[in-house]
Amino acid sequence: PSLRAGLAQADFERAYRSALDLTTAISVTLTPQTLSIDKDNAWITFTEVWHTGLFGDLQAANQLSLVKENAQWGVNWHRDTIWPDLVSGATFAVEYQIPPRANIYDRNGAGLAIPSTIVTVGVIPQQIQDETAVLNALTQALGLTVEKIQSTYAGQPAHWFIPIQDIPGETSLAYNDLLSLPGIQRRERTGRLYPLDGVASHVIGWVSPIPAERYDTYRQRGYRGDELVGIAGLEAWGESILAGTNGGRLSIVGADGTHIKSLVERRPERGRAIYTTLDRELQHSAERALGERRGAIVALDVQTGAILALTSGPHFDNNVFIRLTDTWSRQMVLNDPNLPLLNRALQGVYPSGSVFKIITIAAGLEAGGLTAESSFFCPGYWDGLGEMNRKVCWLETGHGDITLKNGLSASCNVTFYEVGRILNSVAPDTLSTYGRTFGFGAKTGLQEFADAPGLIPDPEWKQATYREGWGTGDTINLAIGQGFLLVTPLQVARMMAAVANNGTLYRPYVVDRVVDSSGNVEPIAQPQATGRLPISQANLTIIQEALYAVTTASFGTATHRFQGLNIPVAGKTGTAEQPDKDALPHSWFAGYFPADNPQIAMAVLVENAGEGSTVAAPMFRQVIEGYYGLPITPLPTPAAVPEGD
Repeated sequence: PSLRAGLAQADFERAYRSALDLTTAISVTLTPQTLSIDKDNAWITFTEVWHTGLFGDLQAANQLSLVKENAQWGVNWHRDTIWPDLVSGATFAVEYQIPPRANIYDRNGAGLAIPSTIVTVGVIPQQIQDETAVLNALTQALGLTVEKIQSTYAGQPAHWFIPIQDIPGETSLAYNDLLSLPGIQRRERTGRLYPLDGVASHVIGWVSPIPAERYDTYRQRGYRGDELVGIAGLEAWGESILAGTNGGRLSIVGADGTHIKSLVERRPERGRAIYTTLDRELQHSAERALGERRGAIVALDVQTGAILALTSGPHFDNNVFIRLTDTWSRQMVLNDPNLPLLNRALQGVYPSGSVFKIITIAAGLEAGGLTAESSFFCPGYWDGLGEMNRKVCWLETGHGDITLKNGLSASCNVTFYEVGRILNSVAPDTLSTYGRTFGFGAKTGLQEFADAPGLIPDPEWKQATYREGWGTGDTINLAIGQGFLLVTPLQVARMMAAVANNGTLYRPYVVDRVVDSSGNVEPIAQPQATGRLPISQANLTIIQEALYAVTTASFGTATHRFQGLNIPVAGKTGTAEQPDKDALPHSWFAGYFPADNPQIAMAVLVENAGEGSTVAAPMFRQVIEGYYGLPITPLPTPAAVPEGD
């Protein structure tokens, strides 16, 4: 009680909290050793071990002093009860050594996240000599209006530095003369740059100051607290790889800051660079093709499952999360009703439309007793469920007599309605089972990001979900990629890669290796086969030939879209209808190239854009042209009549 009277509780608590915080302590272990008593005084010796995030374990021998007052023992507390050397106002002091954040590269070493100098341009109002000249200079250098600039510093203290906008160091140098006028001041800091206006922003993510709610967590990991840390994408996934480990020197200093004692020093460990599987040129080409549309483009190496491009639209520039003054641009991204931060390539789920006919023909050939030359007749409609439930083909005049193989190339709905009926008679869940073996209805195994499983409906699912039995019509809808079916663009690209490589489903991956500052390489991922398509090589060849005919035969739904392109393409159009009859369908094209020696499989999805042959197929071509440095073929104007689904 006598000590409490002269010691404020807040000061008592602050002494402990400051020591624990400065040393990045995670926990403290105290082990009593001996007890000594001399009349009204006693001492307990103990060993204390501080488990810290930055310095490892700190150990010291200490003692706790006790005194008897009013027949009761109490603690005779001093600051060195916390740590033996904390006497006479002494405190812990830490000198941090923070290694630079490592880079993120594409497969060829092109930068995707690299160091940069960020310059905060601002004004000190009382130093402005010619306000008109200053405003004109800032307008040119920053691209802001005079009104926006003036409103930023109006009413602020005249002697303050008022930040206006963050710009890259290169921009600061380019406008050096303009930004050197009296009243303008620039302050530099180390930052991060995402080239090409944030190429692959959904994959790379971004860094930002440590969120307040996670400050303690990072401190316990040895962070100083003012670093930029990964918030999303590979920047977050690879935080421990990219950031390395902070170093520092822990000392005891006196109340006046003089050095008393060095306790421990830990050297920093540099971060390691992440090399992705992305091809920056292909990625950039896909982003240019998709533009600001809602949709996704995914490209895979057909022989490994490595992700070469993963694009989601609308695009967003992840640099806005680094330029701390760019509040307006960040809010534009965060509040955009088109949800640009949603990774549609991985988390968007859609009916696949006629792309699913690849699975339907496989099931028909393997389980339905059909052959490539099995004949069908398409008058433009199908009454297999009765005239009251008539279903139509996208080609109103019909395809006439057509084989199963040509039915895939021409995307004849009537052919696949009938195949669906045949498969349903084999077993109601036959087509659903084949859909799963082609990689749908489950996550792909991608480890760096969360991807949606989608949905392959079957009789058991429908009964559990809707308390209804499975009807033939459910299989018919599934046969053309409609009904309850939901897939992701990544799943579709993975399926096409398996078709292209003769039947192997690979686990997709986006991080290839990490490399330390000495050039030592640590492989992160290797090609991993996770399944085989349930189809013979002979039947798979039939499908491959039919997909090539989609882009080359007179009856192919996308032949007119690939004329004149000297890179052969095999693929499938898809037009996925929506429950909302007033909404345009989703446009799909999935395929691989070169068709005669498949290297890259790709899926293009554009939400509510129209038919697959009108939008997605021409966009698929644009990606190829951009990748190979060919002239870009303009997208066609919307067709007045159906072109092929």
